[in-house]
Parts: sequence; C-alpha cells; structure tokens
Amino acid sequence: MDETAPCGRCGGTVAPDGHCWDCGAAQVAFRARLEIEAAGGAAGVSDRGTRREINADAMALVTRGAWTIGVVCDGVSMAPRAERAARVAAEVGVTALAVLLESGVLPEVALVEAAGRAGRAVAGLADMGSANTGERDGVAPACTWVAGVVGPEGLWSGSVGDSRAYWLPDEGPGMTLTEDDTGDLEALTAWLGADADEPVPHVRSYRPGCAGRLLLCTDGLWRHLPDAAGLRAVLREADPLDGARALVSYALEAGGQDNITALVVPVTATTG
Repeated sequence: MDETAPCGRCGGTVAPDGHCWDCGAAQVAFRARLEIEAAGGAAGVSDRGTRREINADAMALVTRGAWTIGVVCDGVSMAPRAERAARVAAEVGVTALAVLLESGVLPEVALVEAAGRAGRAVAGLADMGSANTGERDGVAPACTWVAGVVGPEGLWSGSVGDSRAYWLPDEGPGMTLTEDDTGDLEALTAWLGADADEPVPHVRSYRPGCAGRLLLCTDGLWRHLPDAAGLRAVLREADPLDGARALVSYALEAGGQDNITALVVPVTATTG
C-alpha cells in the first residue's frame, strides 16, 4: 500500500502509524512490503509476514562519502505504537550516524551516540501519547535497534535488543556480530523507549580479509535461520536486493509468523 493512499474504509487520511486519522481503522496493506536501495548496491526488504496485522519493523539506509550506513528496528509487539517507535528509531539513528561520521567521529563512538539519540526520540513518543491518548504509565512505545557501518577500513555494528548483525564472507565461515539482550524465556532485557534505561549498545568492529556482506535483520528472519552458514546458503551470490528478497522469502515459506526484515550491505576486503 502506498503510504500516501487514503483510508480503505472511509477515504480519510492515513497517519504515520498506519491508522486512519478520521475513523481509526488500521490499514491492512500499509507498509506490508517495502524495498529500499542505496548507492553502492546496499539494499533491504521488509515484509509484514503472514500473521501480523501490521509491519512493525523499520529500516533505513544511506551512503555518505565512503560510508554506507544501515539501521534496522523491530517494534516491541506488547507496546503501543510499536511501528512508530521502530520508524523513528531507524530514521533518527541513520541520520545521526551519517552526520557524526561525516564530521570525523570514530564509528565506535558514533554508534553509541546514535543509539542514545534514537532512544531519546522513541522516549519522546510516550510523552506525545500520554498527552493525546491517556496511555497508562509504564507502557510506552518501544523497539529494538541494530546498526551497521561499512567504510574503507572495515565494518562496525551496534545493537540494543535482539535484532542482529551478521558478517557473511564470500570465503570462509561467517559469524554473528551482535549479542542478544535477552533473559529468561528470551524476554528482552534492553530496548529503546521511555521505560528503558539509557541504551548501551553492544559495539563491535571487524576488518575483513575478503569480500562479503554485512546483514542486519530482525528476529522474524533469524529465528528461522539463526546461524551465519544457513543465512549465507540462502543468500548465495545474489546481488544485495535479490539476496534480501531470498532471505525474506525463506522466512515467509517457513511460516512468516513475525514481521521480517533483511538489509544487506556489500563489503570489500580491507586486509591482505
């Protein structure tokens, strides 16, 4: 569904969270399937899946000079306006990273600062919600956050929650770059939102010795393909957009119980 399309029920205006301003109806096809591309070949695909009413995943992708920057977020399903939280966190995060990296800030520092800015932006949604809808205290918009940065000297990742980053080389074994913030029964122990602590992202750098791809994804994908070998087998040698499509299709064919997002960034070798 076009994000500017009128409400399917009453013809009214659709708000940024996919509900009609006039009648309040959720728009079933709103952001059901999204694809994005950036200069240099990076690309992402996000799909609502087969069982969710809305797509509460979000992604953002930009190139700035030598940097390619991607962010993927997953709205926490038990929180209100989760889809809005994810979109705000993705856009604020990718914009902050672009500005910071262009100004010469080290990627490790930029990832921490960008996570903090994204967290404050999501927390601000709770103030707006309480003023407009009277949402009860203790329940605020929330999302996970994972970011990836690729530059001439290597790649970097940062995460809060259980969205993941993977290094998938063309040769040799791949690896998971992030750590899940989860506790008993896989419950989240860290996220972005007004009811969360100040985000402290897990940051990692890597200097690849061969070409490959950086993958950012939500748990709608990695719960079906949790290890790097399985992800690379599905990705194969496809270009980033076709590769992202293949990964999302795999999750859909496996049941598609959750929203699914895969963002793929090509990486060249930086060491001999």
